[in-house]
Amino acid sequence: MKKTLGSYLIETLEAQGVQHVFGIPGVHNIELYRGLAGSRIRHVTGRHEQGLGFMADGYARVARMPGVCFTITGPGLTNIVTAMGQAYGDSIPLLVIASENRRSEIGTGRGYLHEMTDQLGVAARVSGLSRRIGKPAELPEAIAEAFAGFASSRPRPAYIEIPRDLMTEDAAGLPVPAKASAPSVASALPVAPADALADAASRLRGAKTPLILAGGGALAAGAELRQLAERLDAPLVMTINARGLLPPEHALGVSVSPTLGAVRSMIAAADVVLAVGTELGQTDYDAYCVADFPAHPNLIRVDIDASQLTRNARPALALRADARAAMKGLLAQQLGPARSGSGAQRVKDVTAAALAELSPAMRREIAFLDCIRDTVPDAILVGDSTQTVYAGNLGFAAARPGSWFNSATGYGTLGYALPASTGAGLAAPDRPVVCLVGDGGLQFSLGELAVPRDVDAWSAIIVWNNYGYREIKSAMLAAHIVPVGVDVRPPDFSHIARAYGYAHQLIDSTEGLTRALKAFAARRQVSVIEVRAEAFE
Repeated sequence: MKKTLGSYLIETLEAQGVQHVFGIPGVHNIELYRGLAGSRIRHVTGRHEQGLGFMADGYARVARMPGVCFTITGPGLTNIVTAMGQAYGDSIPLLVIASENRRSEIGTGRGYLHEMTDQLGVAARVSGLSRRIGKPAELPEAIAEAFAGFASSRPRPAYIEIPRDLMTEDAAGLPVPAKASAPSVASALPVAPADALADAASRLRGAKTPLILAGGGALAAGAELRQLAERLDAPLVMTINARGLLPPEHALGVSVSPTLGAVRSMIAAADVVLAVGTELGQTDYDAYCVADFPAHPNLIRVDIDASQLTRNARPALALRADARAAMKGLLAQQLGPARSGSGAQRVKDVTAAALAELSPAMRREIAFLDCIRDTVPDAILVGDSTQTVYAGNLGFAAARPGSWFNSATGYGTLGYALPASTGAGLAAPDRPVVCLVGDGGLQFSLGELAVPRDVDAWSAIIVWNNYGYREIKSAMLAAHIVPVGVDVRPPDFSHIARAYGYAHQLIDSTEGLTRALKAFAARRQVSVIEVRAEAFE
C-alpha cells in the first residue's frame, strides 16, 4: 500500500508529540484519517466543529501543548472559526487542519460541494499562520513552521488546508518525520538584552512600592515570579488567565481584578510597575469601560510579542523576551537584600476594598466558587460567559496556575465551557474538572454533552439556571429597554442528564453544593449539578 500524504500527516503529527486529535470525519477529509487507527494518536469526535475547537482550546491550556483539529471544507471551517477567534484572543495554540476542494476547483465559482469564495482568507483572519498545501513537499514544512511558532513566539491558532486531490498523492519520497527537538525550539525564544535587564533591575532595586502585574503569558514563570515578588516585597496582581500563580494563602497574591477601583489606585500609587505577559487589555483592566489602563511613568513591560510591548500602555522600559527567561535574568541581577515591608498589608487592604466594591450577590457567587475550590481540591474550573464566572473574574482566588479559565475574556464566546472542560479532562485525566455554565450558554453547545461519556471524563457540569439570558435582561433593564428575547425557557436538565446516563442533582444551598461535589468526587464520573440561581443571588 502506498504512503499517501494523508497517512504521512499522521506520522508527522506523531513525531511532533501529538496525543489527541479533535475531529469530525466527512467525505471531504476522510483521507486525513488514513493511518490514524494504527497510530498512537487518540481521536476525539465532537458533535460540531465549534465544539472541536473549544475542546482543543481547553486541552491546550491544561496540557501546555497545541490542540489539533481536523475539519472538512467550507462549513467545517466556518463552524470552527468562532473557536479559533477565542483562541486567538487568549493566545492559545491550536492547529486546525482542513480539507479544501480539488486544486482545479478552488476559486472557480462553479458551485462545487462546500465551495467557498476564499476559505484560506477566512481562516487567516483568526490565525497567526495560514497555509494551503500546493504540493506534498510543502506539508512537512508547514507543520514544522506551525509548531516552531507555537513554541518560540506568542501562540496563535495555525491553519493548514490540504486540497482533496493532494491528500491521496504519493508521499513515499518525503523525509521520514523527525521527532521534534525541544532544544532547537528553546534557542529560538527571544532573550532580553543584558543592558535592558540591568536597567529593569536598577529600577526595581530603587523602588519603595513596587508592583507586579502578571497575565496569561506568565504562566510558565510562576516559580520565578513568586521568588521575585518575595524578594521585592511586591504585590503580584494576577489577571484572569494568570490566577493561581500565587495561591490564595500567599500574602502577596492579588486575585481581585485590576478593573476594580481599589486595584487601579494601587497600580497608580506604585513607584515601579513590572508587567509580565499581559496585554493590559480591556477585559482584564477595564471591564466596566471606565478608563483605559492608567499611564504610568515607570512601567516595565516584558512580553514575547514585540507588537504588544507598546499596545494599550507605553512603557518606560520594554523587554521583548520569554517571561520565564526574563524573570530568571532579573533574579540573577543585583536586586539588593530581600525586603520585608508593607507588601502584605497593601495586599490585605486592596483586597478588602476591592471586594467591598462588589454587590452582595457577586460576593455570594465568589463564595460559591470558593466552596468548589475547597471541596474538590486540585479541580480545574472551566467557565462560560455566565454570572458566577463574571463574579469569579472579579475576585476568585484560584488554587494553582491554569486551574481557572473561561471564555468571558477577550473574544468572549458562549458555548465554550462544556467542550473546553472535556478537553481539559483529557489533558489531565487524574484531576477533577468542573464546568461552570449557564442554562443559556449550555444550549449553545448542548450536543457536546455526549463527548464526556465517550471519553470517560471525570467532570462536574454545574448549570447556573436562571431560566433565560439573565445577564442580558439586566443590561436591557439598566438601559431602559423593554426586555425582548431573553426569557428563554430551558429544557428539563434532569431529563437531559438521564438521556446521557449522567447523575443529576438540583441544589439551592451551599450545603447542597458541598454534598453534590463530595458525591461527584467519590463517584469519579460525569455529574450534572443544576443550581437554582435565585437562591444565591
